[in-house]
Amino acid sequence: MTRMTWKQILTPAAYIFLIGLIAVFAHSGLQSEYGLAAFRAADDEERRLSHELAALKDQRAEMQNRVHRLSDQYLDLDLLDERARAVLGLVRQDELVIR
Repeated sequence: MTRMTWKQILTPAAYIFLIGLIAVFAHSGLQSEYGLAAFRAADDEERRLSHELAALKDQRAEMQNRVHRLSDQYLDLDLLDERARAVLGLVRQDELVIR
């Protein structure tokens, strides 16, 4: 029987160690807190929040328009009449209410 040398032992051990190291880094790159899966989740969240921001900006612009139309500088009588009826629940005598 031949005796194993250190070179014969360390070479396969080094390969096993390197393969294990590559596996750890690959797993970390895909599944860790800063990995590919987290990047995709953050990208999806960014896309969802961008759509939500656009919708909120549209809603804000609409509200600013209504506020401007009800302000002292520019008074939209139709809008004022509409809001007064909605808030107070009033109708004119010549109107028909359908529920």
